[in-house]
Amino acid sequence: MTIRFGCVLATFAGMCLANAPVLAASDSVDDHLRAAKAAAGVDFGGALSTTCVAPDNIGGGSGGPRIIPDRATWYAEPAKVFDNLYFVGTKVHSAWALTTSDGIILIDTLFAYANEDEIVGGLKKLGLNPAKVKYVLISHGHGDHDEGARLMQERYGSKIVMGAPDWDGIEKLADMPGGKPKRDVVATDGQKITLGDTTVTLVSTPGHTPGTTSFLFTVKDNGKPLTVAYSGGTALQLIYNDAGKLNIYAETQGKFQRLAKEAGATVLITNHSQFDNAATKARLVAVRKPGEPNPFEAGSDSVARYLTVLAECAKAQIARLKGPNS
Repeated sequence: MTIRFGCVLATFAGMCLANAPVLAASDSVDDHLRAAKAAAGVDFGGALSTTCVAPDNIGGGSGGPRIIPDRATWYAEPAKVFDNLYFVGTKVHSAWALTTSDGIILIDTLFAYANEDEIVGGLKKLGLNPAKVKYVLISHGHGDHDEGARLMQERYGSKIVMGAPDWDGIEKLADMPGGKPKRDVVATDGQKITLGDTTVTLVSTPGHTPGTTSFLFTVKDNGKPLTVAYSGGTALQLIYNDAGKLNIYAETQGKFQRLAKEAGATVLITNHSQFDNAATKARLVAVRKPGEPNPFEAGSDSVARYLTVLAECAKAQIARLKGPNS
């Protein structure tokens, strides 16, 4: 049986705050690193660490028996974060329920060991019916995001949406925890998934995996509409020594940054809490005072800075691979 592991994360602190993305002055490794660090500021240390500081030392891939961590290390209480968006992830990996007038769109699932507690149980705790999940959008085909797909597909009849190359990757596996979902909806660039009064726009952002997909959609905060940019994949360890794939990664971050700006996105969400502090922000939403902004509403500048970090870190590694005399 093939066992897959998700990204192992690290932390990085001590960045200075930047008010706007700073692009590298030249194509040198150091200039790209400085640009990434400036863009990260104090907000995106996890993303900076994962993509710039030590991406070649981060574990991942297959091999060896899976060790299921103690529940206390990963379990997080579900939370309502916007009028129509709910956090049903763990302390490390995120999953989201977007409610509509005709059912629920679930965005990403978790490792198989967390699905019953966090997604099924979490939805019920929030007063939501898991049987109303009509679509499950998978950002990319790694175990920490797709191992709940089979459960949702078989138990509740949810439609599973994922990029074609990542469907291909799943089908080549001998097995996967939680079971392999059957190929369903193939995500395409610019495709719109509409359920009731809500539409999610799919944006192809290959790099982290060949089929990585990011999302743009609208939520409401006390009735105020806000646009969310959902980043589909971050870590570089699986493509760290492939300049061609790194270049694709860098280009697609720029593409998503442009589309997020055009859409007016002011909320950044990822599928790892360490990259956007989702588990912490979800708790803060419940205690905010009247008139205070939602902790997830970071502004368009923040969305742009996050994607700048990813692009500049990829460019830094491309420059390393070229060598000092290129």
